This record gives sequence, structure tokens and C-alpha cells, in this order.
Amino acid sequence: MRDEQDSHDELARQRREDAADSERDADETFVSHESLDEPDRLRRRGIYLLPNLITTGALFSGFFAIVAAMHGNFETAALAILVALVLDAADGRVARLTRTESAFGAEYDSLSDMVAFGVAPALVVFAWSLQSLGQFGWVATFIYMACAALRLARFNMRHDNSSFTGLASPAAAAIIAGVVWVASAGQGQELSAGPEGFGAVLLALLTAGLGLLMVAPVRYWSPKLINFKARAPFMALVAVVLGYAVVMIDPPRVLLTLFLLYALSGPAQWLWARFGPARAEDTAAETEPPAADDDIR
Repeated sequence: MRDEQDSHDELARQRREDAADSERDADETFVSHESLDEPDRLRRRGIYLLPNLITTGALFSGFFAIVAAMHGNFETAALAILVALVLDAADGRVARLTRTESAFGAEYDSLSDMVAFGVAPALVVFAWSLQSLGQFGWVATFIYMACAALRLARFNMRHDNSSFTGLASPAAAAIIAGVVWVASAGQGQELSAGPEGFGAVLLALLTAGLGLLMVAPVRYWSPKLINFKARAPFMALVAVVLGYAVVMIDPPRVLLTLFLLYALSGPAQWLWARFGPARAEDTAAETEPPAADDDIR
């Protein structure tokens, strides 16, 4: 009888332990799951303030660029887009360095990028120059804006930081802002229209071409590969100082040139991989007839 009672107590204790383990596992799953479909989790954990404040700054810069363009202050609008680029690069770095990454921050950053690097550059370049082309002008800007949205959606699905497939939207926006900045530099807050006629057509083709590069299946080097926490040679810091000095010679033109070279690097790598010497050797090897065997009579 005593043995039966001990066996019953042992079974009850085991069941209580199993129930406690199951409840603890469920709580851990609930806490670690990053989903915006769980408002209770957000109320329990909140959001990380620092990286999202920087993202908000980038969002504000994009909105301010649109407002400045509406008032004809195109140089200010171009600078606001470039400020948004700097803040966009900073929020991800800050989140990784402080270990404050979250699903909410990633989605918020993507929405901010759409405004700052998709909508704002399209509206700025349209108000500056492309509106003189009528329907052709707004179609070119729409192509750019739609491709920026597609580029961001594809990036959110893949989460590949080792390299970019397609031109990054901040780089495309920086080229448009750079063109506006170079042409508007020194005119202050005065109303200044952009190029018309053939110049506007070239600008429309550039805008649409940048949009298509964002969705093109070409690979680009990712600046996220730079490890700022690792030690670097002293000459690396000297190179950075020299780089700052070169940029300060003529910031609008130097920055525009750098971003144009980066935009062209993707197609250049694609053409080299497809038609370069290595590809030519592979093609020759495939088409070369097999050597005759001397043992065969």
C-alpha cells in the first residue's frame, strides 16, 4: 500500500514538473518572437529608442526635402536627401553596435527609406526639371519610385548584407541629389529651374535608368562589410583623412562622381564576368574539339 502511494506521489510530481517546463518554454518563445502581430509583446518589451530616433531623423530629412522642393529650394532639398543618407547609414550601425536590433526597427527603417530615397528624390527631380516634359517626365519619376519600392521589398525578404543585388536605393537617391546639388550650388534659396529640352530628357533617362539599376540582377559591394570594431593599420586612418581632403575640394562634384562610379561598378562587374578573359577561356574550352587519341588506329 505504501509503495502504491509513493508511486502515485512520484507520478504527480513528474506531471507538475512537465507542466512547469512547458509553461516556461512557452514564455521564452513568446518573449523571443519578433512579430508585429503581438501587441502584448510590444507593450511588455517596448522599442529601442536610440536607433529609431535616428531613423526618424532620416524620415524627417526626406519629408523636409519634399517641402523644400515645393518651395523651390532645390539645393536645400538635395542636401536634406544626403543628410537622410548619412542618418540611414548610422541607424543600422548603432543598432548593431548597441545590440538593439529588432523587427520593428527593420520595418520602420524600410518605410523611412521609401520616403527619403524613393518618394523624395522622385518629387525633387520632377519639380526641379522633369515637369517640363509633361507625361514623359512623371512616367520617368514613377519608374524610379516604383523600382525603389520593389528594391526595398526584395531586400527585406532576403536580408543579405554581404552584397547587394541591384543598386541600393540610398546610392540612387544620392546621384539624383548630387545632380541637383551641382546644378543649384551657389544659388541659395532663390527659385531656380533645372534643365529643359534635351537636358531634361537626359535627366529623365538617368532617373529611369537608376530605377532599373535598383531592380537589375547585378551585384554590388556592400558597405556593411566594413568592420568598425576591428583594428586597422595606421595608414588606413591617413587614407580616410586624405579622402576627406579630396571631398572638401568640391563636395558636390566629388560626391556625385563617387556615387556614379559606385553605380557603374555593378554593370562593370557583370560585363567582366560575362565577357572577360576568364569567360572567354571557358567558352574556348567548351568549343575546342577533343584531342585525337594516338592509341586508336
